[in-house]
Amino acid sequence: MAGIIGYGAYVPRNRIKVEEIAKVWGADAPSYKKGLMLREKSVPSPDQDVITMSVEATRHALTRCGIDPQKIGAVYIGSESHPYAVKPSGTVVAEAIGATPDCHCVDFEFACKAGSEAMFVCMGLVDAGAIEYGLAIGADTSQGAPGDALEYSAAAGAAAYIIGKGDGVAKMLATHSFMTDTPDFWRREYMHYPRHAGRFTGEPAYFKHVMGCANAMFEKTNSKPSDYAYAVFHQPNGKFPMRVGQMLGFTKEQIEPGWLAPTLGNTYSGSSPMGLTATLDVAKPGDKIFMVSYGSGAGSDGFVFEVTDELPKMRKKAPFTRTLLDEHKVYIDYGTYTKYRGKIRKGE
Repeated sequence: MAGIIGYGAYVPRNRIKVEEIAKVWGADAPSYKKGLMLREKSVPSPDQDVITMSVEATRHALTRCGIDPQKIGAVYIGSESHPYAVKPSGTVVAEAIGATPDCHCVDFEFACKAGSEAMFVCMGLVDAGAIEYGLAIGADTSQGAPGDALEYSAAAGAAAYIIGKGDGVAKMLATHSFMTDTPDFWRREYMHYPRHAGRFTGEPAYFKHVMGCANAMFEKTNSKPSDYAYAVFHQPNGKFPMRVGQMLGFTKEQIEPGWLAPTLGNTYSGSSPMGLTATLDVAKPGDKIFMVSYGSGAGSDGFVFEVTDELPKMRKKAPFTRTLLDEHKVYIDYGTYTKYRGKIRKGE
């Protein structure tokens, strides 16, 4: 069966605190820190984008598994902030890591579940025997309009997975997808920033789809929350994944290892895939991991993984996600943040 052969993550060093954003807009910082469980978020430097972060995360994944990148038969990058409107990110990443011109290359978009969707397709192709290995990436440099609630969480990061058969770090036991036409979040052509439907993004959007997918997974696998060592959910903020996990019957202890949002923010397509990398950093052989992503518009992808005996020795070969997140941080002020993110635009 298909599974995860290698994995890696990347987090930019820059951070901005919730208080720094709130003081500019006269907002109530404690409400974001307590209500949404956010303290700070990652910020990409001007020379960082989805492509550069994807390359770094992939190099960590390749270091862990040691496969020849020329054996990769597909390169799929899920993101809603690809650097080009018309030009693939995947071709740049494929050449940067040494893949051959014969691999299948596609950029995916489905709001915040584009990364898990890349994983889903890679696993299907590997299971079908169409490719030996696939590279699935979830990465974003998320956008949030100045003063909007999204600005407190929209962050940057990437997770990369080498999918294949044989010796790897985790076997994929089951998948499931769930979707409806729910317009909770969108960005039209030529718009700099996305728009959202406020509170509507919670109950009829995020919670409905995550729970719909999760419950279908329980039924499909004849399992319950106590059968799993860990659970990972999409993290638009710190509150939602904890709440939906507890609604489903998971404990805080099962969710915390992959709960990155309080100090990372929402990395959109990289959110749940990055939470999975942090969980793999601490999981033990035989542990089962339950993961459900979420993307506005709206849908969720669910996965059940079982950790193999190979994981403990393979994960030591590349930086842990928590190390990338918690060490060597550089704090910036709001002026630097707006400059880095292109929020200050020169006149024509």
